Amino acid sequence: MTSRVLVTGGTGFVGGALIERLIANGFSPVSAVRKIQIQQLIQYPVMEIGDLNSNIDWSKALYGIKLVAHVAGRAHVMKAQSADSLAEFRSVNVAGTLNLAQQAAVAGVKRFIFVSSIKVNGEQTKTGHSFTEKDMPNPIDPYGISKHEAEEGLRLIAKETGMEVVIIRPVLVYGPGVKGNFQSMIRWLHKGIPLPFATINNARSFVALDNLVDLIITCLNHPAAANQTFLVSDGEDLSTTEFLKNTASAMGVRCRLLPVPALIIQAGAKLLGQTEIAQRLCSNLQVDISKARQLLGWVPPISVEDGLRKAVENYEK
Repeated sequence: MTSRVLVTGGTGFVGGALIERLIANGFSPVSAVRKIQIQQLIQYPVMEIGDLNSNIDWSKALYGIKLVAHVAGRAHVMKAQSADSLAEFRSVNVAGTLNLAQQAAVAGVKRFIFVSSIKVNGEQTKTGHSFTEKDMPNPIDPYGISKHEAEEGLRLIAKETGMEVVIIRPVLVYGPGVKGNFQSMIRWLHKGIPLPFATINNARSFVALDNLVDLIITCLNHPAAANQTFLVSDGEDLSTTEFLKNTASAMGVRCRLLPVPALIIQAGAKLLGQTEIAQRLCSNLQVDISKARQLLGWVPPISVEDGLRKAVENYEK
């Protein structure tokens, strides 16, 4: 019998790719979206839920569902202007998530997959050290705090109801259709703009969209995934310099990098109010995916090279 999977955020970057893979793997997805687009009705059931919050009635969307992949949420914003941004993140990522999970448990859902964030672990790692699932959570910003609180609430629901919960914390995800800073980087490289990152000697983990989606699907049915937390990456750490060079190579363009010391980059970014971006570019953030490898037998199906090639192959100016 085909397994029906409710996917939240089905029109998003991760959710859309997940639905495509679910169909290819013989699952029957049901997509929960803010607003229905007519073309979506052709391939799979779509349900309009509006903005994610604590008041949504999920009963129709959960009918006959045994598996949930909760991908939707309030995304991390570099320049959150609201004076109470934590409350806004909590409204969506905590209250909205736990409302869905509680109703899912009542509806008889067997397993609930929650796509969280590496920001639950923290913002950076020390040289030679990697985050693991055993580390004490250390979220810093409102987004990371909200994801951590959602995780804690989900574990309590799992304990009280018996519904299995699987938490996945991805690092920076890249792939076809990615927006934000990665899209800007592609544009700069394509235009040949010189970038001051020739000598950034850090180490960062990344995860290709295909690899993240593959782990989510693995966690839907794997017996050993029940009530576990997994960090996910490509398993290949790169410096910012290497990542830029590899991306340029995948695009077939010249990578123009200038040798500006990291301390100067960070000082300049602070003056421009871009401290967080500079931190991402210059600091370390490594994760250890040994748990997923050992417990699930999971291996990232594509390499960084292939992931970057797929991410840029359809790039347009």
